[in-house]
Amino acid sequence: MIGPVVEVADLDDHRLPEYRDLNDPAARRVLEAELAIIVVEGRVAVRQLLATELVIRSLLVDDHQLTLAADLVDAVRHRGAPVYVVPRPRMADLVGFRLHRGVVAVADRPLDGDPDRLLTAAVGRSGLHGGPPLVAVLEGLNDPENIGAVFRNAAAFGVAAVLVDPTCADPLYRRSIRVSAGHALDVPFARLTPWPEGIERVRAAGFVVCALAPHPPGRTPITPGEVRHRMVDRWPDRPGVALLVGAEGPGLSADALAAADEVVVIPMAAGVDSLNVATAAAVAFDRLSDP
Repeated sequence: MIGPVVEVADLDDHRLPEYRDLNDPAARRVLEAELAIIVVEGRVAVRQLLATELVIRSLLVDDHQLTLAADLVDAVRHRGAPVYVVPRPRMADLVGFRLHRGVVAVADRPLDGDPDRLLTAAVGRSGLHGGPPLVAVLEGLNDPENIGAVFRNAAAFGVAAVLVDPTCADPLYRRSIRVSAGHALDVPFARLTPWPEGIERVRAAGFVVCALAPHPPGRTPITPGEVRHRMVDRWPDRPGVALLVGAEGPGLSADALAAADEVVVIPMAAGVDSLNVATAAAVAFDRLSDP
């Protein structure tokens, strides 16, 4: 069944509540939890959505995108979902802001991932360039855009899974998905609880836990490039590496740092203290990927 194209003149149309006031995070969290949906904004992210098996409920485009994004419109319609079209000048009145490229979709939210299942699958997967299997473990990243950027970098560097603590922002929030270029939809992730006790589950699954911290109190850090040598000498029975990353500013908690096997630091030029969390993670992912 081919989904219909529906031109909408009335923004109070009963078919559009899933798209209304997308810039109200508190209200959206409630609505999206009740409906078990996610919102995917922008052509790039919607294209990533179409590469998944998630059920797409509908697509909303402005009247210009009906032609400019015809491939997405056709693909959504062939999945049996309707495409709603509103005049470009009215789009911001509906969604609450100037919509990126005038394209946004609503899909069923996937079931929550299981940390142990993800870790079991990850430890059997080779990293980029034949390096060790990699997973990322995130603590306290409550900025959706930072979460999205980490997921985009994780996809780029072959990270097998991302585990987030209970305080991290939702990787499937609209802004997270957009900043991740849609990769929050395809990089496996799960909440790791309880925290920080859950870090032991990562270690038990076969991963050396490496905390990324520029100034670890009472710990002697090593560079990411030295991790492989430590693994051979100290943990030959643990083939994978878990990079533990904290939020910008506060960094990792003392308990999370204490739970790590190693502390790693990225060498930097004099006078430079630290990097954006997503940038730091990307550098570490790259260097940990070396065989």
